[in-house]
Amino acid sequence: MKILASIAAFGVIGSLTACGDSTPKRPSYDEDLAAITAFNKRYLGAINDEDIKTLSSLTTEGHVMLMPNRPPLEGKAANDEANGRAFEQFQFDEEWHPVETVISGDLGFQRGTYTTKATPRAGGESRTISGNFLRIYQRQPNGEWRMTRDTFNSVPAPGGASAPSLGAGAAPAN
Repeated sequence: MKILASIAAFGVIGSLTACGDSTPKRPSYDEDLAAITAFNKRYLGAINDEDIKTLSSLTTEGHVMLMPNRPPLEGKAANDEANGRAFEQFQFDEEWHPVETVISGDLGFQRGTYTTKATPRAGGESRTISGNFLRIYQRQPNGEWRMTRDTFNSVPAPGGASAPSLGAGAAPAN
């Protein structure tokens, strides 16, 4: 009987030791940066492919977009609707150039520049808009990153000319 009790006790201790710390390992900064970089590639691909479903899946329910001279777009539905209007009016070719990424726990932000070439579907010349962005990302319970806040502005074109506007009804697709 003592042998069985000793074997059982040894088995419990062995199981506890094998389990170790059950706290999930936090990704390193480099792993988080790689995940956000991959996220951005998916998000930009969805913009350039006019894939509203993927764009929507990459934002949080409470996503807020702050655009110049417009009220905030609050929530996933408002963002989806604005992207739909923009895609009806323009075909986009957009690029992002991050210059700073900060990650702290389950939040990260990225600052950088963007260039968007918008080609009107009704015909006419393409317009190129460049500017700055600031995006806030939030890690989800499953470990994936989603965009939760997005703001951008355009900068004057070289020579001091005003940056072109996309028009009254269109929101840039970023």
